[in-house]
Amino acid sequence: MKFRHEDLEVYKIAMGLVEEVYKLAEKLPAKELYGLRSQLTRSVVSIPLNIAEGSGKHSMDDFARFVRNAIGSLLETDTNLKIAIRIKYLNEGDYLLVDKSIQELYFKLIALHKSLKSN
Repeated sequence: MKFRHEDLEVYKIAMGLVEEVYKLAEKLPAKELYGLRSQLTRSVVSIPLNIAEGSGKHSMDDFARFVRNAIGSLLETDTNLKIAIRIKYLNEGDYLLVDKSIQELYFKLIALHKSLKSN
Protein backbone atom coordinates (compact mmCIF):
# COMPACT_ATOMS: atom_id res chain seq x y z
CA MET A 1 0.00 0.00 0.00
CA LYS A 2 1.26 3.44 -0.83
CA PHE A 3 0.18 6.44 1.22
CA ARG A 4 -0.10 10.02 -0.01
CA HIS A 5 2.82 11.30 2.08
CA GLU A 6 5.16 9.01 0.13
CA ASP A 7 4.65 11.19 -2.95
CA LEU A 8 5.53 14.41 -1.13
CA GLU A 9 8.92 15.82 -2.07
CA VAL A 10 9.60 16.84 1.55
CA TYR A 11 9.04 13.25 2.65
CA LYS A 12 11.46 11.92 0.02
CA ILE A 13 14.13 14.45 0.99
CA ALA A 14 13.60 13.68 4.68
CA MET A 15 14.01 9.95 4.09
CA GLY A 16 17.27 10.58 2.23
CA LEU A 17 18.46 12.77 5.08
CA VAL A 18 17.71 9.96 7.54
CA GLU A 19 20.03 7.65 5.59
CA GLU A 20 22.84 10.20 5.46
CA VAL A 21 22.59 11.19 9.12
CA TYR A 22 22.61 7.54 10.19
CA LYS A 23 25.89 7.12 8.32
CA LEU A 24 27.32 10.12 10.18
CA ALA A 25 25.96 8.83 13.50
CA GLU A 26 28.04 5.68 13.00
CA LYS A 27 31.14 7.87 13.31
CA LEU A 28 30.25 8.93 16.84
CA PRO A 29 32.04 7.07 19.62
CA ALA A 30 30.40 4.13 21.37
CA LYS A 31 30.20 6.14 24.60
CA GLU A 32 27.64 8.35 22.82
CA LEU A 33 25.32 5.45 21.97
CA TYR A 34 22.73 6.63 24.50
CA GLY A 35 23.69 10.30 24.36
CA LEU A 36 24.35 12.41 21.30
CA ARG A 37 24.07 9.52 18.85
CA SER A 38 20.63 8.58 20.15
CA GLN A 39 19.52 12.21 20.17
CA LEU A 40 20.75 12.72 16.61
CA THR A 41 19.05 9.65 15.18
CA ARG A 42 15.79 10.27 17.06
CA SER A 43 15.60 13.85 15.82
CA VAL A 44 16.25 12.97 12.17
CA VAL A 45 13.75 10.11 12.20
CA SER A 46 11.16 12.45 13.68
CA ILE A 47 11.17 14.55 10.49
CA PRO A 48 9.57 12.04 8.09
CA LEU A 49 7.47 10.61 10.92
CA ASN A 50 5.85 14.01 11.49
CA ILE A 51 5.28 14.49 7.77
CA ALA A 52 3.65 11.07 7.50
CA GLU A 53 1.49 11.50 10.58
CA GLY A 54 0.43 15.01 9.62
CA SER A 55 -0.57 13.96 6.12
CA GLY A 56 -3.04 11.54 7.64
CA LYS A 57 -4.86 14.20 9.62
CA HIS A 58 -8.26 15.43 8.51
CA SER A 59 -7.59 19.15 8.56
CA MET A 60 -4.98 21.35 6.96
CA ASP A 61 -4.37 23.03 10.33
CA ASP A 62 -3.48 19.67 11.87
CA PHE A 63 -1.17 18.83 8.98
CA ALA A 64 0.45 22.28 9.29
CA ARG A 65 1.10 21.64 13.00
CA PHE A 66 2.93 18.41 12.19
CA VAL A 67 4.93 20.13 9.46
CA ARG A 68 5.93 22.71 12.09
CA ASN A 69 7.06 19.82 14.31
CA ALA A 70 9.09 18.43 11.40
CA ILE A 71 10.80 21.81 11.03
CA GLY A 72 11.65 21.74 14.74
CA SER A 73 13.10 18.25 14.41
CA LEU A 74 15.14 19.35 11.41
CA LEU A 75 16.59 22.24 13.40
CA GLU A 76 17.29 19.86 16.28
CA THR A 77 19.10 17.50 13.88
CA ASP A 78 21.17 20.37 12.52
CA THR A 79 22.11 21.47 16.03
CA ASN A 80 23.04 17.93 17.05
CA LEU A 81 25.38 17.73 14.06
CA LYS A 82 26.95 21.09 14.94
CA ILE A 83 27.46 19.94 18.52
CA ALA A 84 29.20 16.80 17.22
CA ILE A 85 31.51 19.05 15.18
CA ARG A 86 32.26 21.35 18.11
CA ILE A 87 33.29 18.43 20.30
CA LYS A 88 35.34 16.96 17.43
CA TYR A 89 33.28 13.81 16.81
CA LEU A 90 32.56 15.00 13.25
CA ASN A 91 34.26 17.53 11.01
CA GLU A 92 33.06 20.24 8.65
CA GLY A 93 33.42 17.89 5.69
CA ASP A 94 30.99 15.49 7.34
CA TYR A 95 28.49 18.29 7.79
CA LEU A 96 28.83 19.36 4.15
CA LEU A 97 27.51 15.93 3.15
CA VAL A 98 24.10 16.85 4.59
CA ASP A 99 24.07 20.65 4.57
CA LYS A 100 22.44 20.97 1.15
CA SER A 101 19.68 18.51 2.08
CA ILE A 102 19.07 20.28 5.37
CA GLN A 103 18.77 23.66 3.67
CA GLU A 104 16.55 22.36 0.87
CA LEU A 105 14.28 20.53 3.28
CA TYR A 106 14.04 23.52 5.60
CA PHE A 107 12.84 25.88 2.88
CA LYS A 108 10.47 23.31 1.37
CA LEU A 109 8.93 22.59 4.77
CA ILE A 110 8.46 26.32 5.36
CA ALA A 111 6.74 26.62 1.96
CA LEU A 112 4.52 23.62 2.68
CA HIS A 113 3.59 25.07 6.07
CA LYS A 114 2.64 28.40 4.50
CA SER A 115 0.61 26.64 1.84
CA LEU A 116 -1.28 24.58 4.41
CA LYS A 117 -1.99 27.61 6.57
CA SER A 118 -3.37 29.60 3.62
CA ASN A 119 -5.87 26.87 2.71
